[in-house]
Amino acid sequence: MSAVTDRLDRLVRQTQAHNRIPAVSAALHRADRPLWTCTVGGTGNDSPLGPRTQFRIGSVTKTFTAVLTLQCRDDGLLDLDDPVGRHLDLPAHGELTVRRLLSHTAGLQREPYGDVWDTLRAPDTEQLLADLARAERVLPSGRRFHYSNLGMALLGQLVGRLRGGTWAEVLSDRVLLPLGLTDTTVSPGPAAATGFLVDAYSDEAHPEPPTDFGAVGPAAQLWSTAGDMARWAAFLADPAAVEPAGTVLAPATLDEMRWPVTVTDETLWAGGFGLGLILVPQGDRVMHVGHDGAMPGFLAGVYGRRGGAGTPGAMGCAVLLSSGSASEALDLPHQLLAAAVEHDPAEIEPWRPGLPAPAPLRGMLGRWWGEGYEYVFSWHDGSLRARGAGDPPGKPPAVFAPLPDQPDVFRTVSGREVGELLRLSRDERGTVVRMHWATYRFTRNQETFDRFDFRAGN
Repeated sequence: MSAVTDRLDRLVRQTQAHNRIPAVSAALHRADRPLWTCTVGGTGNDSPLGPRTQFRIGSVTKTFTAVLTLQCRDDGLLDLDDPVGRHLDLPAHGELTVRRLLSHTAGLQREPYGDVWDTLRAPDTEQLLADLARAERVLPSGRRFHYSNLGMALLGQLVGRLRGGTWAEVLSDRVLLPLGLTDTTVSPGPAAATGFLVDAYSDEAHPEPPTDFGAVGPAAQLWSTAGDMARWAAFLADPAAVEPAGTVLAPATLDEMRWPVTVTDETLWAGGFGLGLILVPQGDRVMHVGHDGAMPGFLAGVYGRRGGAGTPGAMGCAVLLSSGSASEALDLPHQLLAAAVEHDPAEIEPWRPGLPAPAPLRGMLGRWWGEGYEYVFSWHDGSLRARGAGDPPGKPPAVFAPLPDQPDVFRTVSGREVGELLRLSRDERGTVVRMHWATYRFTRNQETFDRFDFRAGN
């Protein structure tokens, strides 16, 4: 066993012992190493604890419902700005948009009508929809982040309606089977762990009752293994590496889901929410994307890692716990991801010479000035790029793609001014003498807006 896996194992064991968790199952997925797993404790029943032991993943389920919703959008079945009532016959709140429900900014109350967490009786589909008339919109739509299991349950009903099946059927056909997540199920298998509430003042662990969340299932129903969930986290962070064909969801759509829609705390910007995904900044342009989960007797943390030196492709981590009272342990997936990169970073790919820039662009490479700032335009990896001359090394460049029907016009496809046009202007000899990027003038020398050239003095 390597020193790195020893270190990861020790983090898991420390967490299990310190937080008094009956069972912990952890896994780390990355493109350049075999799957790492670690289990500590016991299931609380006759089944042995191992990598194939299922745990309840709670609200991690929401990430699956979000992906199913974006699949419907990509297939033209809905628009994210559609009111949900356009696709579901609802007695109330049909004006709330799909986008607001995905990002928890619709203002809808947190739970279905009634005391679900007191009775542990979840509504069926008919009751869920009928009781919408009694559910509150507790905030104006778009005002701020307000977490809502009810909102995600509605999106699960929407997906099933649009696809002509149940949410569970659509999930299996369109996500679980294509990605090989064979240990992820709506109901627990025979080898599932028992969930517990560990007594605060003794070592007694009280089993929690099993619950079926019925029509609220799209928000919290699933059971899974750490290995499956580490692969899922890797998909959310780097879909092209996990599923190159893009049949489950296009990488560009995952980019859209990961874009922050709202912060979760207006005074402490330590976390945000995209379209169904929690975003946890780690500093130095590193982001962890995924979700936490909590159900009676269980906690889960499932996150993929993006950005930063040493981060390999398809990196995801899952930590599943059979305790509902060990919330401090939900920091463990973030610790494991950071430790793996620190002590076993991805190999450094050697630089190799590439093809030259196309002849019409070679003369325009180099330094340009715009808005009083200096930029460097270059050709790398088959594309035209631009960076601020003073940008830190980790800041991504702007990347341009040519417009096929307009010579010397490019679209910014990523980075600064994404979506905007770059237009090249040439003199009679064909030399690029001026550029306009997002309509701002760029010149070889530093100029004022009224075109005073500091180098020429006029």
